[in-house]
Amino acid sequence: MAQIPVVVNGAAGKMGREVVKAIAAAPDMSLIGALDRNPEVQGKDAGEVAGCGALEVPILSDLQSTLCMAAQEKELAVMVDFTHPASVYENVRTAIAYGVRPVVGTTGLTQEQINELADFADKASLGVAIIPNFSIGMVLLQQAAIQASQYFDHVEIIELHHNQKADAPSGTAIKTAEMLAEFGKPFNVPTVHETESLQGARGATIGDGIRIHSVRLPGLIAHQEVIFGAPGQIYTLRHDTSDRACYMPGVLLAIRKIRDYKSLIYGLERFL
Repeated sequence: MAQIPVVVNGAAGKMGREVVKAIAAAPDMSLIGALDRNPEVQGKDAGEVAGCGALEVPILSDLQSTLCMAAQEKELAVMVDFTHPASVYENVRTAIAYGVRPVVGTTGLTQEQINELADFADKASLGVAIIPNFSIGMVLLQQAAIQASQYFDHVEIIELHHNQKADAPSGTAIKTAEMLAEFGKPFNVPTVHETESLQGARGATIGDGIRIHSVRLPGLIAHQEVIFGAPGQIYTLRHDTSDRACYMPGVLLAIRKIRDYKSLIYGLERFL
């Protein structure tokens, strides 16, 4: 069986290293390129940096040259991006231009940017996957939250991440709120006139009254609570990440599936 050629952008980061290891262990995939802007890892073997042994794939910094090489592969190539919110938009645009299918785990894209990338994908007839969270458990939490939202009128979302996460709120929390907002019902209709003595104390608002609160602390990885309230009861859904390896089945699934699409896919649930 032909192997899927994969480029990992952000290969020396915490998520990138996990992706490199997962691809190296996947019998139907082949790591053909690794990119990272960290000068300390330039030229080093991506497998040795990831801790899975030499793969004979050096970490480079030239995105266009690597994508040009990937585009020459007989099989449809995929680029997995775990970089930075400031660069992900241009990374995805460049990959689309070279005909390499992006699977994006970097969050921080605006809705306008996502819409533009969807247009680029449509014009190129190319599959693009933007996945705020690759955890199967998070997908199940979101589905449970959708069910609960039909019976509860009050909900708040708390997301907690490590203090090296650059964007807030998390893409996962935004995606969860957007899924709840699709029903078009108002949430958290105030019963008193609320004021904030400190701006932002009540969090950010998405949709019609859905509030999101962000926490950033060392020691955390990625966690989310969706808390529903009603007279006399609280219903809490929580997902905790203890190891980034939990995202890898979702990453591999997206790599395998995106080659069958010719447009932008948003959210892992679309592949399940």
